Amino acid sequence: MPRWRLLALAAMGLALCACSSLRYYAQAVHGQGELVLRRQPVRKLLRDPSTDPKLAARLSQALAAREFASRQLDLPDNRSYTTYVALPRPYVVWNVFATPRYSVQAVRHCFPVAGCVAYRGWFRKAAAEADAARMQRQGDDVWVGGVPAYSTLGWFADPILSSMLGWDDDELAGTIFHELAHQLIYAKGDTAFNESFATFVQTEGLREWRASRGLPPDDGRAQAMDDGFTRLVLDLRERLKALYASGADAEAMEAGKQREIAAFRRRYAAWRDAHFPGDHRYDAWVARPINNARLLPFGLYDQWTPAFAALFRESGGQWPAFYARVRALAREPKAKRDAALQGLLR
Repeated sequence: MPRWRLLALAAMGLALCACSSLRYYAQAVHGQGELVLRRQPVRKLLRDPSTDPKLAARLSQALAAREFASRQLDLPDNRSYTTYVALPRPYVVWNVFATPRYSVQAVRHCFPVAGCVAYRGWFRKAAAEADAARMQRQGDDVWVGGVPAYSTLGWFADPILSSMLGWDDDELAGTIFHELAHQLIYAKGDTAFNESFATFVQTEGLREWRASRGLPPDDGRAQAMDDGFTRLVLDLRERLKALYASGADAEAMEAGKQREIAAFRRRYAAWRDAHFPGDHRYDAWVARPINNARLLPFGLYDQWTPAFAALFRESGGQWPAFYARVRALAREPKAKRDAALQGLLR
């Protein structure tokens, strides 16, 4: 699964604050409370002879990655990812994204702790779909995406979830690094900064984790395909943005929108066949209906990752020095922070 998968702050707003909708707040409190009540200590499960051996092996691996995160990556040393919750569903929450029909800008939702984000998260799929249907009736483009994991920024001891165990060992360890990075540093309302920082920690942390276990570096093929596909999607988003700014009437914009989406599908097929023949991992995504809202998650996770990589090098590859500089950036106004990150890219 590519890096733009939905996970990092999926339930931050809903778990930590009241909002205008009592129903939304109530489901948030209930959903987070359910996770707290269902947590089981991982070490206890590992000692229990009735624990399924496959589950025990995955939990043991996750716990080792959790300990590595604090010991070697200087990430928070707390109870997060030391407990396990078996969910009765494939995802922990479902995020609802929406845009106006002729815009690529998200309908944003603001919360006191998390700031403004481009989605609302629901612990029940039916509730997410009802929320999406409501916005669709208002004329918005909508998309609902399942979320395997999220961070509460340390407000709760986040557990390992059964929805996370479908990933391979690298993805599981990397996700733990990613989520703990959110607990360490978070700039309110700046999704690109937060996600890019956590993604860099995930990537570099995973490199160090593999080296510590005597494993070779990742060959980079999957990452190259993820990056290439993301560029194609971002190109489509820019084309649609230009179309919507053209001043054309609604009928012409709708026709143009469908032409751009059809052209994207052709570009994708040509790119795949030229660079990754035989690899069809994105075919199903491309074949499903595409609208503005479905494009929103792309680019959130890696806009500034090269800047953070440069900052890590300038910090001598030392995590404490790196975090100190990132924390200083997080305290700056967004415009000044963006300018500093842009300067690191030169």
